[in-house]
Amino acid sequence: MSQVLSQIPRQLLQQQQRLTPQLIQAMDILQLNALALEARIAQELDGNPALEQVPDDEMLPAAGEAEVAADDQAEGEKALVIQEGTAGEFARLDNLVREYDWIEDDGEYRGTRSRARALEEGDGKLDAMANTAARPIGLQEHLLGQWHLADVDERMRAVGARIIDQLEETGRLDTPLEQIGQDLDPSATAEELETALAAVQELDPPGMGARSLQECLLLQVAALPGDNVLERRIVSEHFDDLQKNRLPAIAKALNADLEDVNAAIHVIGHLSMHPGTEIVEQLAPAIVPDLIVEYNEREGRYDVRLARGNSRELHISPEFRDLLERSRDDPQARDFVKQKIEAANAIIDAVRYRRERLLDVGQAVVEAQADFLNEGEQHLRVLRMSDLAARFGCDPSTISRTVDEKYIQTPRGIYPLRMFFTGGADTGDGEALGWASIRAKVQELIEREDKTNPLSDDAIVARLSAGCVDIKRRTVAKYRAQLSIPPARQRRQY
Repeated sequence: MSQVLSQIPRQLLQQQQRLTPQLIQAMDILQLNALALEARIAQELDGNPALEQVPDDEMLPAAGEAEVAADDQAEGEKALVIQEGTAGEFARLDNLVREYDWIEDDGEYRGTRSRARALEEGDGKLDAMANTAARPIGLQEHLLGQWHLADVDERMRAVGARIIDQLEETGRLDTPLEQIGQDLDPSATAEELETALAAVQELDPPGMGARSLQECLLLQVAALPGDNVLERRIVSEHFDDLQKNRLPAIAKALNADLEDVNAAIHVIGHLSMHPGTEIVEQLAPAIVPDLIVEYNEREGRYDVRLARGNSRELHISPEFRDLLERSRDDPQARDFVKQKIEAANAIIDAVRYRRERLLDVGQAVVEAQADFLNEGEQHLRVLRMSDLAARFGCDPSTISRTVDEKYIQTPRGIYPLRMFFTGGADTGDGEALGWASIRAKVQELIEREDKTNPLSDDAIVARLSAGCVDIKRRTVAKYRAQLSIPPARQRRQY
């Protein structure tokens, strides 16, 4: 049997979906929040001399930029294609440069500041560093500052410093003392470790070096003014009853009045479970809204606009127009100009695409959640990303990228944009309430309950059912956990 191998050319028609670098960049920029976008634009400005930013005093108002740029967008999205040897290549390139220039009504060019002028006005990065707040002191630094002043010998100072180094941010010591002793050279004995730990536990704030919540509370009780005998006995002898709110059992076991036990529980309730976190300055991450919602009293509706940080106008540097003229007879320079302008064109289109998609989604959210803006969290409606994707003719992942890590400023405060996208349950009157709205109703029921006879999860289900909201008991339990609300037994007041 013989086999003959041959190569026969043939035509095959196929459809393949490929992501171009420009599309990948657009998707990447789409999911950036305001702060990340500013950083990305700064990076692009530093790396591409063809790209410049319009000064703040020459920009359009943020509310109307998307509409004014709509006509220009269609032309700006055309790919820059320059073929070698064509007579009109420089003309098209020059048109592209001019397309992103900023021209005043009087015909005079108003470009961005030149790089030389920007340098004359000072280095913004150095100014920002000079005005940045100092790094907050850490827990270990705070405690070691006290420990160096403690009246202990050098050996005990070394053992105690190693213990402090092992403390968690909460002030808790989760590492076994034996392990800490083995890490020292020479190894510390059990007696040395216990002595050093006792000295560390006298540092401020009270509760440092505790190995359990019970020990943490006992250290804080010992630091309170007065004898606090009842508080100490409750924590040391009846900690399990304390956690389960069995106050009558505590009063009976200690032969104390229930009122005195209640007063002691009140004192214990003001102690900290994580005293270390009260020392370290908790710097909240900076939140810059991407969208701003304002009530339009004249038309009786809510208007959505982009925050100023999202509306930075970019254009191609006028210096590159001059460079273009000078590079007509220099292929190498012409290729450089072409490459940089293509890159600038891509980033300009990507930023504009992000702004338009973000504004579209923001307007859709405000339309769907008008009841929330008027009445509060209990009136959040069901809104799914798939619904907006069908409305805008895109994939749900595009909506997800658009809202990812974005914030919206409303008259009720600043919220994550993703919060407004939620499933929910149907009510008896045909409406659909979002899960956040139902969770808010659970919280309101608990806040208004009789604390001497708190509502069980089944009772909360019954109350919601009476209001035409049908959910399961396990859902109520889940929402309680999310809200850090204990069960009914632990909420009861005596």
